[in-house]
Amino acid sequence: MSYDTNSPVKSLPQLGWSHFFQQQLDLYEWENTLPCRVAAVHGQHIDVFSNHGQHQLSLPGSWQQLDIIDRPTVGDWLLVEHDTLKPQRLLQRTSLFRRKAAGLEAKQQLIAANIDTLFIVTSCNQDFNPSRLERYLALAYDAEMQPIVVLTKTDLVNDVSPFITEARSLKHDLLVEAVNSLDHHSCEALLTWCGPGQTVALTGSSGVGKSTLINTLCGHSDQATAAIREDDAKGRHTTTARSLHFLPEGGILIDNPGMRELQLADCEDGIANLFEEIEQLARNCKFNDCSHQGEHGCAVSKAVESGSLEPRRLSSYLKLKAEQQRNSETIAERRSREKSFRKMCRTVTSDKRKRQEDH
Repeated sequence: MSYDTNSPVKSLPQLGWSHFFQQQLDLYEWENTLPCRVAAVHGQHIDVFSNHGQHQLSLPGSWQQLDIIDRPTVGDWLLVEHDTLKPQRLLQRTSLFRRKAAGLEAKQQLIAANIDTLFIVTSCNQDFNPSRLERYLALAYDAEMQPIVVLTKTDLVNDVSPFITEARSLKHDLLVEAVNSLDHHSCEALLTWCGPGQTVALTGSSGVGKSTLINTLCGHSDQATAAIREDDAKGRHTTTARSLHFLPEGGILIDNPGMRELQLADCEDGIANLFEEIEQLARNCKFNDCSHQGEHGCAVSKAVESGSLEPRRLSSYLKLKAEQQRNSETIAERRSREKSFRKMCRTVTSDKRKRQEDH
């Protein structure tokens, strides 16, 4: 058992505890266990906060055998024994931010749990990429979090309005805030989502100013920062692991490292929510299995031709739909499909060779 006596002591509501979690405990658990909020994960060791302060826990070996979805991640609520701090069970989540793990296998990577609001941070320079923003938004909507697009480095451009307009065009009710991360007054608009008990997560590419924004919101300079490369506006990683911070307004902020690769898996609902105008058009297509790539009677293709639907928007929709379907397959399903495809290719090649020999 390990306590950090120098860590801030917060009440459960200040840590984000709510009736949603309270109702999951029976009377025995309420009297004999300690609810803890996961602040960081280091393999088998995790840092947590409870209403007694900060603790360092070791997960039993059996927990490593669990499916990734059942293991603790930053933001989770974990019940531990009062005396030994031995982990007992993970509480059901209100939300789960996740992506497909890097690599070829169909595995998931958990990013953070029990988030109320997701700040999707991008800068007003070459980093601004609507298609990349759509990836973050699809994940946010699928996880049932409130996404806010935060445009940073507004002090480096003469006119920020084109960036705001393009960001808002991604969804009719999307909230967009433009800030100078170095100016606390400029960032005050974000404090609406940083009140007592609220949990906010930051995500975005490296170099967009997430660490600077965290320092400004937190009122200190704990997060290291680094300048971007001037030739291509690419950033350097300054955050290497997810971490939890307490905000002066009483909220909780979770930082995430910059993500070079953000692939979708099991995200069909999020894509449908983000591209709702295309989903509505698709209901008027002549065929139920329309691929929206120029078929006769395709209402989506007709909208592109008339100019009411942006071609880039449709291209992004089709790409993300195909990607999430591909990445959602199990390894066995994928291998079976690939095996069938190879068999079909061999059959086609054999038939072609036979026809050539006959002639």
